[in-house]
Amino acid sequence: MAAQGLVHGPVGESCLHLCVDMQRLFAPGGPWPVPWAERVLPAIEELVASHPRQTLFTRFVPAARPGEAPGAWARYYRRWASVTLSNIDPNLVELMPSLARFVPPAKLVDKRVYSPWTEGQLDALLAGSDIDTLLITGGETDVCVLATVLGAIDRGFRVVLVTDAVCSSADQTHDALMELYRSRFSEQVEAVSSAEVLASWY
Repeated sequence: MAAQGLVHGPVGESCLHLCVDMQRLFAPGGPWPVPWAERVLPAIEELVASHPRQTLFTRFVPAARPGEAPGAWARYYRRWASVTLSNIDPNLVELMPSLARFVPPAKLVDKRVYSPWTEGQLDALLAGSDIDTLLITGGETDVCVLATVLGAIDRGFRVVLVTDAVCSSADQTHDALMELYRSRFSEQVEAVSSAEVLASWY
């Protein structure tokens, strides 16, 4: 089991808050609702408000039309044809309103797969910067957050996962992934509360 708290010290100017896919697409009433999203939104909003210039939001952008995606993603979007861009209100791709107001100065990176690292935009944005710590929030714990965490670990970033600011549509796999982050990645993931982060982020 990972040690609790910010075991590697406070976070500061070299920290980027990476908020994953908190979009209208996943809000209650959206086509892919994540019921917990509203529960974690206040914690995320407080973190963003404290350091908007050190925040980057990712947005998951569905395929344009059913079947229009590479490889197995084409099958995925035949299954989810109703959520392709040609079949939804394009505004559903936007951030939830209480977070969208922070852009700018917060930044946006769009992605078409689970990981924000695959398409290269995030790597390009961080290249040459002083960022060495990623504070990760958003959804879903067991899908896009997982892909984000693993990519950050592979690149050698200090990873701080905010436990009350991540959400999933499935309680069982959320709980399983939180155990995974705390145990199997105990040397590379610090799982802490938003209050702990806010108290130490200078």
